[in-house]
Amino acid sequence: MTDAIAPGLLPEGLADRLPPRAEASARLVRDVLDTVASHGYRRVMPALAEFEETLVDRLQSAGAQDLLRAIDPVSQRSLAIRPDMTAQVGRIAATRMAATPRPLRLCYGGPVMKLRADQLRPERERTQLGAEIIGSDSVAAAAEIVNVAIEALQRAGVRGITIDFTLPDLVPMLAAGPMPVEPDQVEELRARLDAKDAGAIAALGPHALPYLALVEATGPFHPAMERLEAIDAAAAAGTLAGRISALRAIAKPIGWDITLTLDPTERHGFEYQSWFGFSIFAEGFIGEIGRGGSYAVARTDGGRESAIGFSLYPDPLIDAGFGTQAARRIFLPLGHDGARAAELRGEGWVTVAALSGADDAAALGCEAVLDGKGIRRL
Repeated sequence: MTDAIAPGLLPEGLADRLPPRAEASARLVRDVLDTVASHGYRRVMPALAEFEETLVDRLQSAGAQDLLRAIDPVSQRSLAIRPDMTAQVGRIAATRMAATPRPLRLCYGGPVMKLRADQLRPERERTQLGAEIIGSDSVAAAAEIVNVAIEALQRAGVRGITIDFTLPDLVPMLAAGPMPVEPDQVEELRARLDAKDAGAIAALGPHALPYLALVEATGPFHPAMERLEAIDAAAAAGTLAGRISALRAIAKPIGWDITLTLDPTERHGFEYQSWFGFSIFAEGFIGEIGRGGSYAVARTDGGRESAIGFSLYPDPLIDAGFGTQAARRIFLPLGHDGARAAELRGEGWVTVAALSGADDAAALGCEAVLDGKGIRRL
C-alpha cells in the first residue's frame, strides 16, 4: 500500500506560481516577445510533446538524458516532453516552413521540462523565451540577435547586463591548422582550457603550450581582444583575423551601459554552436539568464541550414520581482454603475465586483471603492 500524497504536494522541481508572481510572469513574457516581434520575428507555438525519436534527432545540447517520457496511448509510441524549444523551432523551419523565404525570423515562448534539475537551478519546469534567424549566421545576423536580446531584457526592466562572447570552434580550428594537436587530444585540451588549468594544459606536452595564451585572453572585452590579436600574430598566423573582425563588428553597436567580456574557449552549453556564441548575465543573479549563438538546422533532404538565435530563461527574474506592478484595485459595491466601472477599467483600474453584501473591499485587496460615480479611497 502506498502512502497518500498530501493534496498540496508537487513533484520535486515543480512549483505553482501564485499572484502576483503569475501576473509578473505573463507580463515579462509579453514584454520580451513584443519587443522581439517589433523586429520582424513571427511567433510559433511548438507542441508540448513530440515523438521521442524525432525530438532526439534534433536535440543537440540537451540530449536524450534530459527527456521526460511517456507512452502515447493512441500510437503506442514513446513521447517526450520538450526540454528545449530551439530544436522544435528548427523542426518547424525545416518542415512546415521549408518553403518560406529566408532569412526566416521566428520567436517563441513557453514551458520546458527537464528530467533532472541542476545545482544552480533546482526547478525542472522552466520558462524559455527566444528568437531564431533561420537561413543566416552572418555577422549582421549575429549583431541583430545580440542586440534584440539586450533590448528585450531592458524592456522587461533588467539592468546590469553582461554579454560574454565565445568562439566555440576556436580550438578545433587552431588544432587542425597553425597550432596542431593530435585529433585524439583535442577534446582533452578543450576540457583543460574550460577549467583554465594552465598546469594541466602544459602537461599535455609541447604542442599544447601555445594554447596557454588563450587562458589569458579572457576577461573584459577590449583587453581580451588585444591579447587574442597578439596570439593571432604570434602563433595563429592570421587564422583568427576573420573571427576577431567579426567579434568587433558584433560588439560595435552594443550600448555603453552593457558590460562585454570574452572567453574564447568556453564551450559549456555551446556544444552544438558553430563559430559564435554568447552568454547573458544580469547583476544580482547567479548563473546565466540566457544564451545564444550560431548553429545548423538539419533539413529534410539531408543538408544543413545556417541559423543563429538566443534563448532566455527568465524564471529567476520573475521570482526576484521583475515584471511585478502594483495594480490599482477598486471595489464595486452591489448595484454599482456598470458604465462607470467600464470607464475605470479603461483608465487602468482593476475592478473587483461584490458578489454579496458581506464582501469586504480591504480584504479583497482594494485601495478604493466606487461611490456612485466617484472614487472613495480607503
